[in-house]
Amino acid sequence: MYWIILIGFGLLSWWVSSTLKKRFREYSEIPTTSGLSGAEVAERMLRDNNVHDVKVISVEGELTDHYNPKNKTINLSRAVYHGRNVSAAAVAAHETGHAVQHATAYAMLSLRSAMVPMVNLSSKMMNVIFIMAILGGAIFGLMPQMFMLVIVAQAIITAFSLITLPVEFDASARALQWLNMSKITVGEEHEKAKNALQWAASTYVVATLAAVAQLLYFIMAFGGGRD
Repeated sequence: MYWIILIGFGLLSWWVSSTLKKRFREYSEIPTTSGLSGAEVAERMLRDNNVHDVKVISVEGELTDHYNPKNKTINLSRAVYHGRNVSAAAVAAHETGHAVQHATAYAMLSLRSAMVPMVNLSSKMMNVIFIMAILGGAIFGLMPQMFMLVIVAQAIITAFSLITLPVEFDASARALQWLNMSKITVGEEHEKAKNALQWAASTYVVATLAAVAQLLYFIMAFGGGRD
């Protein structure tokens, strides 16, 4: 059953990711009426939200765009940084949305940032436990205390995934509202920008559902093993 969950959500994640990349490639062929590059979109959105201590920089890779709260940088992939199209505008505005969240002390972003060390530790612990389980037979052969560690670690990972959802949805909402108000994307352009961000959000939804399913499975397996 556990492998069915992993494979099932793995396939779903692959399909969503593939569709996301397809949409971004498609929308990268559609220029925006404003003609602004992704970097210019981010810089203008920062100014409009009175955020003046965040830098917009270019990074390598595809879909590697992110906001780093530690050094207050909006990191845009080259295609987004230089792009003057719907995809670039949508991604740049979304990442800037995270910078605005940080500047306004958005509670869920602060909570997610605080959980990062615990999540990293939990992920490492899960990897070690599963390697031990594979070498030693099956995970269900582990002592109850070890199994409880698996549940606690997965619960932390699941909580982090659940908290991530409102953070991502809020960043997209801020982005779309600003893109519309500032007329960076208009009409059909705006609808495609919205669609692109919806597919991006879908990756987090799938990851969260997978985390919840695994947690419930571990809890039921633990309960069944004790009967």
